[in-house]
Amino acid sequence: MAGPHPSPWTRLLLAALLSVSFPGDMANRCKKAQVKSCTECIRVDKDCAYCTDEMFKERRCNTQAELLAAGCRLESVVVMERSFEITEATQIDTTLRRSQVSPQAMRVRLRPGEEQLFELEVFEPLESPVDLYILMDFSNSMSDDLDNLKKMGQNLARVLSQLTSDYTIGFGKFVDKVSVPQTDMRPEKLKEPWPNSDPPFSFKNVISLTEDVNEFRSKLQGERISGNLDAPEGGFDAILQTAVCTRDIGWRPDSTHLLVFSTESAFHYEADGANVLAGIMSRNDEECHLDATGTYTQYKTQDYPSVPTLVRLLGKHNIIPIFAVTNYSYSYYEKLHTYFPVSSLGVLQEDSSNIVELLEEAFNRIRSNLDIRALESPRGLKTEITSKVFQKTKTGSFHIRRGEVGTYYVQLRAIEDVDGTHVCQLPLEDQKGNIHLKPSFSDGLRIDVGVICDVCSCELQKEVRSAHCSFNGDFMCGHCMCNEGWSGKTCNCSTGSLSDTQPCLREDEDKPCSGRGECQCGRCVCYGEGRYEGQFCEYDNFQCPRTSGFLCNDRGRCSMGQCVCEPGWTGSSCDCPLSNATCIDSNGGICNGRGHCECGRCHCNQQSLYTDTICEINYSAIRLGLCEDLRSCVQCQAWGTGEKKGRTCEECSFKVKMVDKLKKAEEVVEYCSFRDEDDDCTYSYTVEGDGAPGPNSTVLVHRKKDCPPTSFWWLIPLLIFLLLLLALLLLLCWKYCACCKACLALLPCCNRGHMVGFKEDHYMLRENLMASDHLDTPMLRSGNLKGRDTVRWKITNNVQRPGFATRVASTNPTELVPYGLSLRLARLCTENLLKPDTRECNQLRQEVEENLNEVYRQITGAYKLQQTKFRQQPNAGKKQDHTIVDTVLMAPRSAKQTLLKLTEKHVEQGAFHELKVAPGYYTLTADQDARGMVEFQEGVELVDVRVPLFIRPEDDDEKQLLVEAIDVPVGTATLGRRLVNITIIKEQASGIVSFEQPEYLVSGGEQVARIPVVRRILDNGKSQVSYRTQDNTAQGNRDYIPVEGELLFQPGETWKELQVKLLELQEMDSLLRGRQTRHFHIQLSNPKFGARLGQPHSATVIIGDPDELDRNLISQTVSSPPPPRGDLGAPQNPNAKAAGSRKIHFNWLPPPGKPTGYRVKYWIQGDSELEAHLLDSKVPSVELTNLYPYCDYEMKVCAYGAQGEGPYSSLVSCRTHQEVPSEPGRLAFNVVSSTVTQLSWAEPAETNGEITAYEVCYGLVNEDNRPIGPMKKVLVDSPKKRTLLIENLRESQPYRYTVKARNGAGWGPEREAIINLATQPKRPMSIPIIPDIPIVDAQSGEDYESFLMYSDDVLRSPAGSQRPSVSDDTEHLVNGRMDFAYPGSANSLHRMTVANAAYGTHLSPHLPHRVLSTSSTLTRDYHSLTRTEHSHTATLPRDYSTLTSLSSHSSRLAAGVPNTPTRLVFSALGPTSLKVSWQEPQCDQALQGYSVEYQLLNGGELHRLNIPNPSQTSVVVEDLLPNHSYVFRVRAQSQEGWGPEREGVITIESQVHPQSPLCPLPGSTFTLSTPSAPGPLVFTALSPDSLQLSWERPRRPDGDILGYLVTCEMAHGGEPATTFLVDGDSPESRLTVPGLSENVPYKFKVQAKTTQGFGPEREGIITIESQDGGPFPQLGSHSGLFQHPLPGEYSSITTTHTSTIEPFLLDGLTLGSQHLEAGGSLTRHVTQEFVSRTLTTSGTLSTQVDQQFFQT
Repeated sequence: MAGPHPSPWTRLLLAALLSVSFPGDMANRCKKAQVKSCTECIRVDKDCAYCTDEMFKERRCNTQAELLAAGCRLESVVVMERSFEITEATQIDTTLRRSQVSPQAMRVRLRPGEEQLFELEVFEPLESPVDLYILMDFSNSMSDDLDNLKKMGQNLARVLSQLTSDYTIGFGKFVDKVSVPQTDMRPEKLKEPWPNSDPPFSFKNVISLTEDVNEFRSKLQGERISGNLDAPEGGFDAILQTAVCTRDIGWRPDSTHLLVFSTESAFHYEADGANVLAGIMSRNDEECHLDATGTYTQYKTQDYPSVPTLVRLLGKHNIIPIFAVTNYSYSYYEKLHTYFPVSSLGVLQEDSSNIVELLEEAFNRIRSNLDIRALESPRGLKTEITSKVFQKTKTGSFHIRRGEVGTYYVQLRAIEDVDGTHVCQLPLEDQKGNIHLKPSFSDGLRIDVGVICDVCSCELQKEVRSAHCSFNGDFMCGHCMCNEGWSGKTCNCSTGSLSDTQPCLREDEDKPCSGRGECQCGRCVCYGEGRYEGQFCEYDNFQCPRTSGFLCNDRGRCSMGQCVCEPGWTGSSCDCPLSNATCIDSNGGICNGRGHCECGRCHCNQQSLYTDTICEINYSAIRLGLCEDLRSCVQCQAWGTGEKKGRTCEECSFKVKMVDKLKKAEEVVEYCSFRDEDDDCTYSYTVEGDGAPGPNSTVLVHRKKDCPPTSFWWLIPLLIFLLLLLALLLLLCWKYCACCKACLALLPCCNRGHMVGFKEDHYMLRENLMASDHLDTPMLRSGNLKGRDTVRWKITNNVQRPGFATRVASTNPTELVPYGLSLRLARLCTENLLKPDTRECNQLRQEVEENLNEVYRQITGAYKLQQTKFRQQPNAGKKQDHTIVDTVLMAPRSAKQTLLKLTEKHVEQGAFHELKVAPGYYTLTADQDARGMVEFQEGVELVDVRVPLFIRPEDDDEKQLLVEAIDVPVGTATLGRRLVNITIIKEQASGIVSFEQPEYLVSGGEQVARIPVVRRILDNGKSQVSYRTQDNTAQGNRDYIPVEGELLFQPGETWKELQVKLLELQEMDSLLRGRQTRHFHIQLSNPKFGARLGQPHSATVIIGDPDELDRNLISQTVSSPPPPRGDLGAPQNPNAKAAGSRKIHFNWLPPPGKPTGYRVKYWIQGDSELEAHLLDSKVPSVELTNLYPYCDYEMKVCAYGAQGEGPYSSLVSCRTHQEVPSEPGRLAFNVVSSTVTQLSWAEPAETNGEITAYEVCYGLVNEDNRPIGPMKKVLVDSPKKRTLLIENLRESQPYRYTVKARNGAGWGPEREAIINLATQPKRPMSIPIIPDIPIVDAQSGEDYESFLMYSDDVLRSPAGSQRPSVSDDTEHLVNGRMDFAYPGSANSLHRMTVANAAYGTHLSPHLPHRVLSTSSTLTRDYHSLTRTEHSHTATLPRDYSTLTSLSSHSSRLAAGVPNTPTRLVFSALGPTSLKVSWQEPQCDQALQGYSVEYQLLNGGELHRLNIPNPSQTSVVVEDLLPNHSYVFRVRAQSQEGWGPEREGVITIESQVHPQSPLCPLPGSTFTLSTPSAPGPLVFTALSPDSLQLSWERPRRPDGDILGYLVTCEMAHGGEPATTFLVDGDSPESRLTVPGLSENVPYKFKVQAKTTQGFGPEREGIITIESQDGGPFPQLGSHSGLFQHPLPGEYSSITTTHTSTIEPFLLDGLTLGSQHLEAGGSLTRHVTQEFVSRTLTTSGTLSTQVDQQFFQT
């Protein structure tokens, strides 16, 4: 409600109080914000104001209080104020018998971030009118319920009369949509679906709400049941019509509306998948569609409503649902009713005999609940309702008391941003609107709300090119907005002109602005965006005192070098609160009167172990340790014993007093008793007072000790002697008497046996949470663990069904069933065996299947083994590293016992034919039970029994399995816990997975059968099922390629496609089988993650002759039923669905009339309809063929007849499925050297979908271009990176390269090229800098299938721009070209490169002025690096620099001295031997040899190898220690001396013998790894004498990181090194280093300090250079960072000044599974499951650039 406006002084006082009351970020948020205008300022925060006073010199955006305090005039302060006005407020009249609210309407305007709190009064009378409408399921299963309802009319009236004297009652019935498949559409069933029943219907209002109970009862007597087909019913249609048909039903406006929904079935809902017409029908329009008889008419044309729709509409019409359902469907409605704010749920008996009691209970429950919801709220406003009196329920409703006015508190808040977008930038409908605040039983409060997003009025009065601004800017809101190129308060200073620097110099300083800013027009403009301030930029706002690492304790701001604390805080670092709140004790005093409060902490007068932070005595701590603390002093003072006896007893702070009797324990603080070790007697004492004895305190001690009797002590030695004698006699009997040995074995104390049994006796599993079809059940062995024991076990499925397994087994003994077989092989498991496509895995699979087939072929009717896989079994004792083989054998059901005996026999022998297996382990799984054996080796206490769980779609909702330990065939153990019960509960499925249809017709001419698998989502999440093919008349590997695997549906996915490759008939097969149709099956099984298999979960694929299939389709088409009769109209419910990559199935419902045919138009979406294709059809469906894959099509259909064409249907769109892509574009080779090439390719011309990966294969070929040996494969899983760097190719050898692309449909055809790198022209270059390009080693192992590393070295922005000067994600300029082409013309190159944002390369087509423009990134900031080839001098803006030569720092070496070897490569030859290779370094003179040094990384003997032959660039090192890190150093020698060394650290990781850690295990695998140094060093120049250094944390630190040690020294010596210690562990650390000199190279080293010590170093050399040696930076000069190439793990980054065009060089390090290359730069470690990968490149950009540009 509007009120008088406060005076200015009142507003000032209020603003000041608010600034004090809310300290912290909010008070300074306005000042901290970087705003440029008044409007931006007032939108920062609700407390922000803006000063438009022209004479105001402080910051204009601030709080109103601070602006006024700083001198801004009140009339110049711009502030937006909120408004709150109640427009309608009628008082509640409690005498009326209806629900009421007050107020009824209001208007609110809020600034972003502001809140408005107001009260809402709601009245619910004790007795109010009630309308009760009963909506009942009339399907046949509810017939007995209807009979009971007919008898209960009078009882219903009695219950209603107890609630209110004013009530009405009505009745409606529902079944389901009268259409297929919900209803049986045969004419006789449409007339009478069941005997003595009514025709089916959707919904019918039988009795409108009436006060006449007799009329209700009489009309109800004539009702009969109806029926439908499927189990779910169409009750949602009925609920919606009941809600929206207010007049037909008879709802009264001021009454309580109750809807009773009675059923025993589930429900259909919108697009639920159980309805085959879902998606064809249009959405429900939420309108009333009842005819004169009360029957719902739009059931054929409109879909069921959704759950949110029902919740909204019932709330809108004040209807409260009561769900009365049977136990069978209770779980469905238990979840559904929680979506309604106020509702009730009750369980009906099977015949609904308890419906009256259920309704009475529901009435009472509903009347006590009230829900208040904010409807139609804009996105920019949030509403929250609370109450101090009424409790809130889980659904958000309130427990109320009727008959009294309830007060609720409404908090209306304007939020500042929505999903990262400021509220004032949202659409207008999200900023303002009308909120309907509605209680359950009444109309509610309507609020006209809006967010204040107005523009400041002063901005609308802008003076353009004002005289106030020297005509160089606009005057607005009291200050100048200068045009570009001008600065100063009056825009009178040109930023491009030089000025006198004298006014910017402090006393005794020679650098303007302290070196931290620029002097413009006699005034300092400081760097750092607010970091430096002061007249001469002399204050650094990052150097104020810190507390706990936070600047000014995060309770103030740094200004002019000092902390300016927020209100309520003080101290040099704002670490002391002015309040004593933290010192207040539990009694409201300060420090309990035992100390004083200083800086927010209590300083106690007397410190004690038992006083806490507020000097309060902690009695619980006293009781825990007081007796023990006083014990020694009491003992020495009272008895002269204990550890303090003697002189130390005088140190005790209290005295003891001996008494004859102590007080009871409850009368003292503590009652203590201890045993005296000197005499074994017990003494006691008590502690009184506050429990902290002081110098004058006294402890009371009982005078008399309690001592044990001493008369029987002499018996102890005698008993010991007799026990020893008995033990000796037993030992002699055991050794020399066999009879005694047998007798003694029966004694428990002498029993050498032990016990085995299951650890648990019951497991409860939920199927929707299971990710596996087996359970590892632990079995324990107790007692003596010596010796070996084996235990046989079995598991039985479905024990809750007695005799189930027996009945299944007796059904068909000759039926083929899959038997799962698991054996433990006598060989260790390797990583390659776990990868199904590796050569090692294929070889072992072939060996296993050949030997097992040889053994099991004696089983009559058995097939060959299939689905053979390998794994490891954890918790298997000493053999858990051995290989477990899992395979499947198809055999008759009757062969189970024969299989079991045969398997046990060969397991006991330890061999299946020539296949060696480990005895003591097997598992044989049938379809309903399984048997197996596990082994306990000596010393093993626990093993896991891997039992199958037999997950089936037809399982009961609660399934029982029984695991039983049968016997111990080997060993002396006895069985303990023998049985384990497993219960699997099947809950509501998250999704139902099935095939679309049970049969699929595939032409024999097609290469691939594409079978769709669909998922119906019930609860969105991921689902997974397994699939496999099964032979029938079509046989695997003759007619098709068998497949098996798993399909994973991610959240939201509803469709997957299985692809089975078909094989062409051989000539012999064609002669024998002719045109016979062949078919095979695909089975879905093993649902996971809450999935459930639907119907059909088995599909038959029929392979036939194309002509035969066409005839079948034609015959199906001709035999279609004739269309219905009637007037000609538009076809109804058109629906299109993709049937493949080039087919769409389009169907519709026939229109009224007599159509003789249909005409279909279809065209590519986006094209004109004039280009549409026409197709005629005689039936209401058609298949569109010869379409483009993965293409969107639009289509429509019309009917035609004797009267001509009818109207067209509505437009339908559909996208075809993906098809494999075409071959990639022609291959391009960037020849780096005779052994290194960069391969590039273009995207396929026809992607036919979304490209997801590329596969590159390469291998040697002979003179006839035929392959020599296997091809190497590399997967490039990033489709935008169409380039690959291949190293270590054989010199002068031709290679065959192939590239193919993959999309969602699979792999496409290959693009091939054959090239010999030696025949290509040599280019003066090394490996170029290529961002994120996969690098592979051609000399790696045959099973190598992954990238060894990625190149990540990138260019950086210049230092002069005050931005970090390190990596860049840019493309490179390619230096060589061969056979390169892209789709389209050459003129499209510029368009294609610009569009490819992943590479960001711009290649200009203008050759005379060739410019390479690259876009560098660091935290997504983009800058430019420009290189001009033909100009030695170029004028660039301040923030630009060009690439320059690094060869200048080569000149710092003596002439003729060789450079560092450019690459260090490690190849593991074994677990103790290594091959070290390197590349020849640059040198002006002939090389004379090399020196290789190596030693353990942690110290030890230094080994040196001299290599006099300069052409030898590798050496083999033997006798290394496994799992130890070595450092290698390689350097070259010329006549002028030794060059710098290249360093690398390497470890050969392998399995070692447990008893000999330095001895590798024979036959074990070995891999290479390297320790992890900190990430690459990033240098940012801040001034000529300071820079900022940052780095990333190590990828694999050894222990927890405690901090970093940074060392800085001159690269060529001269001054002692400086060290810095940086504490903490963060993803990126930073350090500012001052006091450096210009044009001097510095070496930085960073190493991490962990709990295990210091890790390896990361080095970098950096030089801060200025072109003319003048001040830094200066207009006209270009300054930057100059970085040098380094050996070892170094970062190499360079950004320098202009005018040279020498090559740009970077060195690098490379690492692979069997080859490790050491150089400089970044090292990245990945999991050891594959390889440790290291990133880097080394390369140059040549000065001689070709006349052609091309793109990778």
